[in-house]
Amino acid sequence: MPSAAAEPGRPLPRPADSADWIVAPATAPGAGAIAIVRHFAAAGKPIASICHGAQLLAAAGVIAGRSIGAYPAVGPEVTAAGGKYVELPMDGAHVDGNFVTAPAWPAHPAWLAAFLGILGTRIEL
Repeated sequence: MPSAAAEPGRPLPRPADSADWIVAPATAPGAGAIAIVRHFAAAGKPIASICHGAQLLAAAGVIAGRSIGAYPAVGPEVTAAGGKYVELPMDGAHVDGNFVTAPAWPAHPAWLAAFLGILGTRIEL
């Protein structure tokens, strides 16, 4: 049986309304992606970004007054958008409120641990 959202004439749920967090991808910042990031920032929902993902945050205009880690080549865009670029080791992560950012893939363990931390997730081995 199809889900309620798939029924003819019934609108699909908006991802920004039904999700609790977002990972901002390193992608060309289109209008839809910018709108979703703005929604999450305005709602104070957790936002994670790594590498060039900070370009989407900058394009959305949500990093003014925030400290943001990113790939070093993106630092000038962070600054131009009113953010404070944080120079991190390639395996480091940075948290500023609901934003978790990192410079590149070697940071995945630290970045994911930091993001899980702001989500309130506890992992035990």
